[in-house]
Order: sequence, then C-alpha cells, then structure tokens
Amino acid sequence: MPQVSIVIVCMNRPDILFPCLDSIRAHNSVAYECWVVAYRFTPENLAALKVKYPWVQVVESEQLRGFSENNNLALKKAKGQYCFIVNDDTVQHMPVIDRLVDDMKRLPENAAAVSPRILLADGRLQTCGRAPWNPWRYARHYLHLVDETRPSRWNKSAGLYQAYTLNGACFLIKTEAFKKAGWFDERYFFTPEDIALGHKLNSLGYTVWADADVPITHLAGESVGAWEPAIKPARVRGSMIFYGEPLLLKCFIWCFELARRVKYLFLPKTPHNRMMRNTARNVMHAVFSHRSPKELFIQFKP
Repeated sequence: MPQVSIVIVCMNRPDILFPCLDSIRAHNSVAYECWVVAYRFTPENLAALKVKYPWVQVVESEQLRGFSENNNLALKKAKGQYCFIVNDDTVQHMPVIDRLVDDMKRLPENAAAVSPRILLADGRLQTCGRAPWNPWRYARHYLHLVDETRPSRWNKSAGLYQAYTLNGACFLIKTEAFKKAGWFDERYFFTPEDIALGHKLNSLGYTVWADADVPITHLAGESVGAWEPAIKPARVRGSMIFYGEPLLLKCFIWCFELARRVKYLFLPKTPHNRMMRNTARNVMHAVFSHRSPKELFIQFKP
C-alpha cells in the first residue's frame, strides 16, 4: 500500500505537467501512488500522458469543474496514509515529499498537514505558512496591504513551526484528517478552498505546520488572462461565502470595483482595459449575488 497519494489537477497543459512529474520521480523515494486529474485534455495530450508516464493513474474530467471538485475526484480514490496536493506548475529540486513525510512523523499526534516553503520562479517567497483569515484581513488583502512574505509567527525563515492555514499550491495532509474535514469544500470554484480547509482543520482540533527548510518552486503566472472577467467574480463570491456574507465587506468591495470601473472608462479603449472594466462590473454583480461561484463563472465566461 502506498504511503502517499499524490494528487495533481492539470487543465490540458502537458508542457507544465510533465516537468512536475519528472521532478517528483527524480527526487522522492517514499512509496507513493500518483493521480493526475486530466481536466479537459485533448485526446492527443491524454494519450501522451498515459504513454510517457505509465506509473500515473489518470482521472479524466470533462465536465466544467473547479479546483475543489477536480481534486476531490482523485482524493476519494486515495489509498495512502497521506495525501500530497500539488499544483501542476511546480518543480521540486529536492525530496519534498520525503521530507514532509518525515516532518509528519515527528509532529504531535494532532498535526494534520504541513506545507513546504513555496518559492516563485525568480526565487522570491510566495508563502511559507499562513495566518488566520478574517473579513478585515481580506479587505486589506483586496487593497494589496497583506504581505504573506513578511516574517511573523506564521511565516518564519527556518525550521519546522506551527502555522494556521494552507496554500493549495502544495501541502501534505493526513488522509484521515482530510476525509474528516470533508475533503475540499466544493462550494468554492476559484479560492478560498485552501484557506477554508486550514480553518476547518483547526476547528476540528487539528494543527497545521510549515517547514521553511523544504523549498518547492511554483511557476505561477502573474499576468491577467482573458478569463479574468469570469474567474474574479467567482473568486470574490467564494470569499463572501467563506467570511459569512458580511454586509460591510460587500459594500466595500462594491465601491472599490465601482471606482475601478470608472477608472477604466477614462483610460484608452484597449482590449486589456475593456477586459478590466468588464471584470469590475462582473464583480460588482457577484458581491451581492446569491448564485454559487460556479454559476457566476458560467454566467461570465468568455
């Protein structure tokens, strides 16, 4: 029986998935099974995945699904003592999985999950442990006033320490605890399912940890894509659900997006500015909507 069940969701991007798989194979020796949720893969890419990586178990996902739903397709098949959730756009340069398993063995019994030090492609820190999130923190984050790289009790530069919540790009979690938490909450389509999971684990009496001595590279893109007018409303709506539908927070976001929309009305009518204006309009609609994040994504997708 595998000790670790690796779960990766990939949306038809073998160019980033294959290096991720190669790095897992090259650096880790713990017994594992690997599940790849092939989300809307072309027949050619699906065939290439199965031929090139016969040790990977493939779950084909053709219906419209978000991060939580796609991960849960594979998680419900997991046989390992631990689940290793990792984005397809990550690369390991050391035995990340082995090290995190070793961490879990020496942590307290109530430790449920541990995250590595997640670095961007240029070497900058993305996250290493995360603080609790609340409506006030989210409002500050909306104004780009939250710096998760700043040293704190939740983010240290070395060693293994207790954090509070998770970054969905990469973490190791006890399968039993994950199952008890109900896997990823499928109410969310694009965030904050990882933050919600960390909060749920704490509410169940578990602890969440981070190891600053175990780095992984996350090749996260930072540019705004053509799907932003659909993704951001779904993301904001998910946050409103997580924070309990706070009226003041909704009003703040609505006013902020109104100002953004007015700003882009007076900027040159380029495709990018038009997209940003439409995104602001869609978020204004989503904030007070009672529709699910997935329904909003479907409504606004290009």
